[in-house]
Amino acid sequence: MHGKLSRLLSFMLLGNIVEFMITKMKNVRCRGGCHLTSVVWLIIFCFFTAAFAKTPVRKIPRTSDSSALGVQLNIKNRQRVVIDNGLVEVTFSSPDGDVTGIKYKGIDNVLEIGNDEDNRGYWDVVWNKPGDPIIFDKLVATDFKVIMEDENQVEVSFTKTWDLSMGNSTVPLNVDKRYIVRRGQSGLYLYTILERLEGWPDVDMDQIRVVFKLQKDKFHYMALSDSRKRTMPMPEDRVSGQPLAYPEAVLLTKPINLKLRGEVDDKYQYSCEDKDNKVHGWTAEDPPVGFWMITPSNEFRVGGPNKQDLTSHVGPVVLNMFTSTHYAGKDLNTAYRNGEPWKKVLGPVFVYLNSISPKENSSMLWEDAKEQMSIEVNRWPYDFPQSEDFPSSDQRGAVTGQLLVRDRYVNQRLTYASSAYVGLAAPGDVGSWQTESKGYQFWIRADRHGHFVIKNVRAGNYSLYAWVPGVIGDYKYGANITINPGSRIRFGHLIYEPPRNGPTLWDIGIPDRTAAEFYVPDGYPTLMNTLYTREPAEKFRQYGLWNRYSDLYPNDDLVYTIGISNVKDWFFAHVTRDAGNKTYDPTTWQIIFELENVNRNENYTLRLALASATASEIQVRFNNPSSDRPLFTTGAVGKDNAIARHGIHGLYWLYGIDVPGSQLVEGKNTIYLTQARSDGPFQGVMYDYIRFEGPRGT
Repeated sequence: MHGKLSRLLSFMLLGNIVEFMITKMKNVRCRGGCHLTSVVWLIIFCFFTAAFAKTPVRKIPRTSDSSALGVQLNIKNRQRVVIDNGLVEVTFSSPDGDVTGIKYKGIDNVLEIGNDEDNRGYWDVVWNKPGDPIIFDKLVATDFKVIMEDENQVEVSFTKTWDLSMGNSTVPLNVDKRYIVRRGQSGLYLYTILERLEGWPDVDMDQIRVVFKLQKDKFHYMALSDSRKRTMPMPEDRVSGQPLAYPEAVLLTKPINLKLRGEVDDKYQYSCEDKDNKVHGWTAEDPPVGFWMITPSNEFRVGGPNKQDLTSHVGPVVLNMFTSTHYAGKDLNTAYRNGEPWKKVLGPVFVYLNSISPKENSSMLWEDAKEQMSIEVNRWPYDFPQSEDFPSSDQRGAVTGQLLVRDRYVNQRLTYASSAYVGLAAPGDVGSWQTESKGYQFWIRADRHGHFVIKNVRAGNYSLYAWVPGVIGDYKYGANITINPGSRIRFGHLIYEPPRNGPTLWDIGIPDRTAAEFYVPDGYPTLMNTLYTREPAEKFRQYGLWNRYSDLYPNDDLVYTIGISNVKDWFFAHVTRDAGNKTYDPTTWQIIFELENVNRNENYTLRLALASATASEIQVRFNNPSSDRPLFTTGAVGKDNAIARHGIHGLYWLYGIDVPGSQLVEGKNTIYLTQARSDGPFQGVMYDYIRFEGPRGT
């Protein structure tokens, strides 16, 4: 506001000067014959453009290491550990290892002081023994140790060693929670080392995360990306609101901020793909400070770069989800059986705090957080963690190569795997990386010519995987790869031959593993999240879209005619129909297409790629919707729950279906796709891509 007023006053002053100049020069001509009045008006135009152009946001100055105060460690009564670097003061419970306080810029504690000390900043694991109920374990430590202490850095460790005498009271893991405060760094680095030894009990560990709960009376504004930022409801608003179809979704009926009345709040509306989930957090107004979770690498996350997960949500809560079954379900392998040993380092990640003057634009906090995120990404892998389980850059390796695509029905020549996702993950079958959670994964986007360089890979055994936007299926290099410290493996040309039997007769959609190109309806006006009314590409995050199918097709189902219909005639999710009284009916979609000639002695091929599936079964019939036995069925498929959780994809499934020519006729043909399971509203699939191929060799 102050900047705009200053520019306006400057413009008014210039106007007075220009008026005087015009009066004096209106009869004077320049050498080229032009009136000097024109020159003056050109000056006005240039000044006006400069004065009212968007002013770049001023950067928040950073403290250099040389000018910053040294880091100090203070252990109080063996129950409190305090680390202070002059910018932040962090307090831990000892020996538990929870973050109980963070003092910053005049705020004695940015964490929620109304919560118990073990409910402010903590790690937790959701686990269970096979067949038993799930248990939340906050990984309470039993021992404390100073790992490093000097004026430049303090690193501390809170550990727990498991043994059989602990029984079912705690997850069978050895735990080492590490925290680092560095000189000149406005925040806290944290990581944990989890280990299970050979022979330990069978368990499932579906979720591993770190949680920070901020002062609810101060932090009201949340930011996940440039387009996903908003003032958030208070936790009391959820209590007073109207519960919807599942506990996470609440209609705000009596919010403290009346502007939010009539909106829906659901933490899953703020999920994000891991590849984009590098910084998120909250800001306060009095004083104006930000609290940010920065994740500089995804190597310790699960399920590949497109795995979706929670970020921040009402509380205010800030999360870092290292493992979860969100948008994957139990198809993600989180089971540890037959005494399987395991060890993994989760992190480090950076809790970053920043501040500005009350007179400055609050958007500076978000812009500065993004800049700090870039700094942390460029520093990866860090060289300061003291654990021998976290290798530095010179202890890691790299893989380079070029991925090409051979699809002779599209191009006789090899084509570039432009923008392919190329990654190293635990050895497994084709595509197994998307359900893998125990090892490390390293992913990169290839350039437009398919060239890729995967840097800073931990030593170990891997498979090389890839998938290419615009091309169906998954690539896997034939042999496993061993990365040694300092090694650099050069592959040269790698060729992916996607599934293909014959020429494309027709197709529906774009093979990009999402349903984003299809018709996503508007949400219900009474059940909106206004954040997504401004961003059409994010419209799928609105609550209740599964019910819109029943509104649009109350009696008959979707019919898609090849050559006439387009992708916006295809509903984004093949769901059940609401039959009333909490009952639901199966639905059958039709694809109508013409064939001039049919080779009845050969097989055709239907490629069916799913972007998501939840407790579903797709049955495929040709030209006879009443046949008792479908030509093909997926069987029960999917647990990702992406429809209910406002995702536009979950796990990827690809089916190749042989279609005997005897099933087809010359002229009009119809494919019937039946979603046969109908126990609830959230059952269904999202299609990624459908392709019908002619016989091989034609």
